Amino acid sequence: MKVHDLAPAPGSTRRRRRVGRGIAGKGGKTAGRGTKGQGARDNVKPGFEGGQLPLTQRIPKLKGFKNPFRVEYNVINLDTLENFQGDTVSPDTLRAAGLVHKHGLVKVLGRGELSRRLQVSAHAFSRSAVAAIERAGGTTQVIPLPFGHGRPPAKGNALTNR
Repeated sequence: MKVHDLAPAPGSTRRRRRVGRGIAGKGGKTAGRGTKGQGARDNVKPGFEGGQLPLTQRIPKLKGFKNPFRVEYNVINLDTLENFQGDTVSPDTLRAAGLVHKHGLVKVLGRGELSRRLQVSAHAFSRSAVAAIERAGGTTQVIPLPFGHGRPPAKGNALTNR
């Protein structure tokens, strides 16, 4: 078998209909457009509704979904903690050192290596960070979230300006 022998299975493809090529075949004369009227003429934009505000303009532009209950953390990695002065690490000491923003929750992530023993307290830890801190002989302590268990208070004008 050669490339020029390849062909679709019999009956799987149909020739496309060539309309408007005379009255001898199907789709001659009006070519399936009916008689007269705007639809029989040329150049009607798809979606044109005769001057009525089109569907694409009637529907509001959806900009996606922003979860009002999302919990955002200031993240800090192990390689940053390796260069941190002191043995106890907490959100307050990190803020004093200028390593995290003055507001918000702190999460420790596991990028980098830790070679010394640290006592780390934060609002959240990744599994790899906990493993690396304990491997180096340190301890981790999870600080309870300020809004308790469940979901945090809603953020955003649509939810808070009521």
